[in-house]
Amino acid sequence: MYYLVSILIGYLFGCMHGSHLVGKLKNIDIKNSGVKNAGASNATILLGWKYGILVALIDIFKATIAILLVLFIISEAGFSSSQQTLMVYITALFVIIGHNYPVTMKFSGGKGTASLVGVLLAIDWKVAVIGIGILLVSSLATDYLVVGVLCMYLSFLVTTYMFFGIGPASIVVVLSLLSIMKHLENYKRIWKKEETKLSSMFFNKSA
Repeated sequence: MYYLVSILIGYLFGCMHGSHLVGKLKNIDIKNSGVKNAGASNATILLGWKYGILVALIDIFKATIAILLVLFIISEAGFSSSQQTLMVYITALFVIIGHNYPVTMKFSGGKGTASLVGVLLAIDWKVAVIGIGILLVSSLATDYLVVGVLCMYLSFLVTTYMFFGIGPASIVVVLSLLSIMKHLENYKRIWKKEETKLSSMFFNKSA
């Protein structure tokens, strides 16, 4: 029962897209414009970094709130620490699935990067600091956000295994594979030297 609650809360919160709200505000279909992705990076490309940050904040904190809500619901249910951790990771998985494949957008959504940041913030501050730090450093060093995202997932896998064991780490493997699938076009564009660089996103002066 509680595992089902974790799945439903995760998926429903995941379906709430920041790009939808900002798209309505600016009268633009973010999902079908630019690089055709309903995420913060595409919002930044199309509208500038301020709107990109707004989309990111919505997508980050929907994941954090979903996990905190599940923790609140199961807090008095008598689950062990390991069971609670597993339910948190299940919630995280379905937040990302909901974001990537939302029923509200005909199962064609974003790529889950901002929501993963929200997951890290909710799970453990040490995991969050390491993951977000690696995301920033590797993105800035390569000038490609997608490289930073891949490094963040790898760090999440390692820290999850170190702190919480094989069960939650197995879920992170699934999350990582979902991310790689969603970013295949980005990797191809990097190979062709056609991928939008991080520096150009933040110097986009679109209003």
